[in-house]
Amino acid sequence: MNKQERVGIYNRIMVGVDAIDEMDLDALGFFDAPASTKYHGNYEGGLFDHSLEVTKALVDLTEKLGLTWSRPESPYIVGMYHDICKCDLYYWDIETNSYKFNEECILPGHGDKSVIVTQKYISLTDEEIACIRWHMGAYETDTKLWNYYGRAIEEYPNVLYTHTADMVASKILGV
Repeated sequence: MNKQERVGIYNRIMVGVDAIDEMDLDALGFFDAPASTKYHGNYEGGLFDHSLEVTKALVDLTEKLGLTWSRPESPYIVGMYHDICKCDLYYWDIETNSYKFNEECILPGHGDKSVIVTQKYISLTDEEIACIRWHMGAYETDTKLWNYYGRAIEEYPNVLYTHTADMVASKILGV
């Protein structure tokens, strides 16, 4: 799928949603960036493809399990922007013919950074903030933070389903 197709899909899926404008996302590199350097979505456009699959999985879980959200568009917002932090996280290294981690980012982090970047463009509910912040689940590298993750699930059960949707996309679908 090329960038133009990704933009078209984004615009169709996000109709009626308080969404980040496609031009802002394009300027961030959202439609071109990889989702990782060596795991799921480690190719040009992989970030969008991964985000799309997380969105689809989260909408599917919402419909099939009857999940309730603070606002109906939340599964789209959370799914699409949970990894927006990766827009500037990797660069293409010509010498190794592979993506490398960008050590010169101003904002490090993952969930926190995704919340910060998203909130520059749209307002998030507390539930959306929690879902985006804790979407990594037990993959959170600092195990001291796991108690916060557990409390986030207790307060906002959709945190767990966001992590599940992320795992469906990355581990089952491989994107």
